[in-house]
Formats: sequence, C-alpha cells, structure tokens
Amino acid sequence: MFISTLGLAGFNTAEYAKLRLELEVAHAKLVEGDRKSQDNLGWMQPLDPDDEQVGKIIAAAEQIRRDADVLLVIGAGGSYLGARAGIEMLAGRSGTEILFLGHHLCTANLKEVFAKLKGRRVAVNVVSKSGTTLEPAIAFRLARRWMIDQYGVEEATRRIYVTTDPEKGALLAMAKKNGYKSFSIPERVGGRYSVLTVAGLLPMAVHGADIREMLRGAQEAARLYTNPRLEANTCYQYAVYRNFWYRNGKSIELLAGYDTRLRTLSDWWQQLFAESEGKDGKGIFPAVVQLTTDLHSVGQYIQQGPRHLLQTVLWVKQSDLNVTLPEMEDDLDGLGYLTGQDLHEINKRAFLGALTAHTNGGVPNVVLHLPDLTEQTIGHMFYFFMKACAVSSLLLGVNPFDQPGVEAYKRQMFHLLEERRTS
Repeated sequence: MFISTLGLAGFNTAEYAKLRLELEVAHAKLVEGDRKSQDNLGWMQPLDPDDEQVGKIIAAAEQIRRDADVLLVIGAGGSYLGARAGIEMLAGRSGTEILFLGHHLCTANLKEVFAKLKGRRVAVNVVSKSGTTLEPAIAFRLARRWMIDQYGVEEATRRIYVTTDPEKGALLAMAKKNGYKSFSIPERVGGRYSVLTVAGLLPMAVHGADIREMLRGAQEAARLYTNPRLEANTCYQYAVYRNFWYRNGKSIELLAGYDTRLRTLSDWWQQLFAESEGKDGKGIFPAVVQLTTDLHSVGQYIQQGPRHLLQTVLWVKQSDLNVTLPEMEDDLDGLGYLTGQDLHEINKRAFLGALTAHTNGGVPNVVLHLPDLTEQTIGHMFYFFMKACAVSSLLLGVNPFDQPGVEAYKRQMFHLLEERRTS
C-alpha cells in the first residue's frame, strides 16, 4: 500500500476551508466534468489485469523475448518515460534488454545505440500517436533502415511493433501499409498519462515485469483515491499541499529520491507535472534531486538558498539487499562505530537527518513512503501521481491535458526546417 506521512500542519482554518471547497470542484470536474475533460480521462480506469488486451500484450512480449536479445523502444516524452521508469525501478528482471531512442536528436548517442545492436538479435517498438513527432520519426526511419539491412524486408517487418492511435495518424497508416504488428493507445489517454496502457506495459513486460500485478496496484489506487474527502485521500492531500505552498511563495518543487532506481521515475514525474501545470503564467517548476548524491552539490542551495522551494521525498522502506559495513583494522576513516550496520539503515539516517535540516531551514517537506519497488507498488505509484497531477492542475486553474507551449516550439522548428528545404 502506498502510504504518505503527509499532514496538513501549517494550514490555517481559512486557507484549509478554501482549499477544501476548491478541491470539491476539482474532484467533480474529474468525475463528471465537461466534455473537454472527459475526452482525456481514459487513464482514470486502469485496465483489468484479466482484460483480453493484457493477454495480447503479454503474448507479444513473450514473442519478442524469444526473438530478441534487445528491444529498441522509440518514443518521446510520455511515449517512453513511463516505460523507462518502470524498467529501471525493476532493475534485474530476466527479460530482454531495453534500449531507448527517439527522445533526442543527438548523433553521438544514436551512433552509440546502434553500435550496441551490432551482432545481436533486435526487435523494435515505436510508440507515437501521430507518427510525425520529429525525434521519434527520425529515429524510426533510421531503425527501420537498419532492420531491413540486417534482416531483409520480411523478417524486419515481423520484428517491428507499432504502438499508436487506434484510428488515425501517419504511424497507423505506415503499420497498415507494411504489415507491422500494431497496438492501440486508448483514444481518451494523452501521452503523459499513458504509462499504464500498452505504451508503457509492452516494454515493461518484455523486460520481465509482471504487468498484471502492476495493473492490480493501479486498480487498488483507483479505488482508494475516489474518496472526495481531503482527510481520507492522501492523493488529494498531496495536490492540496503543493497548491497551498505555491500560494505561499514556494514556486519550485524538488522530488528527492534516496534510491538510484527512482531516477527515471523522477524524469517521468517532471514531464507529467511540467506539461500539465506550466501554462497561463502559472505552475510549480518541477525539479529533481538524487539523494544523498546531491546533498554534496545542490544541498547547500536547498539548505540556505532562496526560500522558494518545497520538497517531496520518496523513501523505499524495504531494501532488496542486505549490505553490512565491514570492519577495518586501523579505522582510519573513523567509521568503526558503523561496523556491522546495514547500509539501508545508514541511508535512512541520512534521509532523516536531511529531512530535519531542510525542514528547519524553511523548506516544507512531505514524505511518500513506498513499501518496496515491486510491480504492485509501482502501478499504485504511477496512478497516485497521475491523479494528483490532474487535481493539482485543476486547483491551479489550468487544463491538465493540453500542452500549447510544446506546439509553439514545434511551429518555429518546422518553419526553420522548411526554410532550409527551400533555400
């Protein structure tokens, strides 16, 4: 179960009452909102673990694992970040290795990835609703040519899997024309809310994740966070906590993890909240710190810099490994008093020490406790953050589901590319 130590300490009665009323409105919009909102709420009811589509995803994953040593996942933003986060949190599963392309235009990394594919059995999963987003479209062109050169047209076709819109788009047309195996992202699910659809589930299943358990965790969260009462809903408490401190001058939120497996989850969280909230001149800037590593760099800023920060800490309660500190005869490092102690417990003391110091230094903190990093917990956590983000955005007074700023940069970029073509 996903447990939060979040309380409402520091909320005065008037502010608390105002936020509760605003939360009721936000909740109603999610449950019975206008058509524009409803068109983006397909993620709110996670797939049933026994759904026929889940069986098809698992069957495809098993086929990929038989055929390939490496699955090359091509996608940008929400089309790859959720899958990558899940895979890194489940590090050590015995499935096919997953590599990622299509989220940048860096030629050095492209060269590095294709070098890793040499001499190995490869499958490709391209994830894009449109098929025309520049970065994944370029990567897929390159990967498709590489696959044809390696395997010939027929075998390359068998090894390419497409995840796209169910009814329209260039990638769907390409899949139909070439006979690629295709899966559909639900029509009412946007990219950054798609981690619990085939977009995230297929790569995670290929890696060896039990996606049925992940969906059970998400369904548990969906049931748990339906309660509109703030006191009974930690997901809503997190959304209210963020907005309370934003209105009190805290414009930057740090997501801090004490387990390196959470690093890409932080990237997924950052995109989710940045694209959902950052519009109309509003929004909390989502930033990421990896602790204890960053206590030796930005930790100074957190402790004594401008007081515009709030911090959300992810703490994994159960360690997978028992690592104890060995004895050293001369004790030159001065750590003799820690001899025989478990490293996870030492990490916990660092977490609690930093938590106390940062709070005393004027940085509001909330701790979200994860019992472990199993599929069920991960599915629960994905759902927790997506619903909290949607509610938090509505409390800010912005649409959680559009991204007009992204479209603005694309217009300028394609204008410059067109200029180059005609010059």
